[in-house]
Amino acid sequence: MSKKEKKRLYRIIAAAAMYVILAVCEHMGVWENVPRLLTLAMYLVPYLIVGWSVLRKAAVNISHGRVFDENFLMMVATFGAFAIGRYDEAVAVMLFYQVGELFQDHAVGKSREAIAAMMDIVPEYANVEQNGEVTHMDPDEVEVGSTIVIMPGERVPLDGKVISGESWLDTAALTGESVPRRASEGDDIYSGSVNGSGTLRVVTSKAYEDSTVARILTLVEEATDKKAKTEQFITKFAR
Repeated sequence: MSKKEKKRLYRIIAAAAMYVILAVCEHMGVWENVPRLLTLAMYLVPYLIVGWSVLRKAAVNISHGRVFDENFLMMVATFGAFAIGRYDEAVAVMLFYQVGELFQDHAVGKSREAIAAMMDIVPEYANVEQNGEVTHMDPDEVEVGSTIVIMPGERVPLDGKVISGESWLDTAALTGESVPRRASEGDDIYSGSVNGSGTLRVVTSKAYEDSTVARILTLVEEATDKKAKTEQFITKFAR
């Protein structure tokens, strides 16, 4: 949980504790002889603790010409509850909304961490063997059928078939399996895995854009785009 999420959680807990105390006192009849303005002031304390960020976002969006969004709706709904004297419902609505926002932010944070982890499997270069010499090249510049050399500890840059050498490959980034897979002459290997102890010479079978690691990144990007469209739909629905 990030520092921002922790702060929001603490505000939710503080506001929820105050709300429960106020609601219990109200249902027990403690506020019968208390002026309504004082009751309103007491409910405003937890409301502002948990809802100030929503009110601020709504005000900023309105100043930028973006009036109708979920923040504006929450402000109108809770202000309406205060106006008709339902102070407890105003606080409860804002409280539950912030709980939902906390879960959403946490889920988005996890997704970002997963995407960042996926970036680690992208190979930075390929050792291409040409006329007996090995040169560094960008993986997307390597042609199909080229011979590449994968040293111990290096990440496999492209899909291909082993033509010489023997080693163990760490494929945890691709399959999630912690057990290394043996690779020797004639075996197919996939980009994104990490070479273990031996040097491998491999003939590439696919271009970088068609390789395993490129397809995985494409799926991640498509999933991110769909998430963004969903969020846009929520804003449109709020309008």
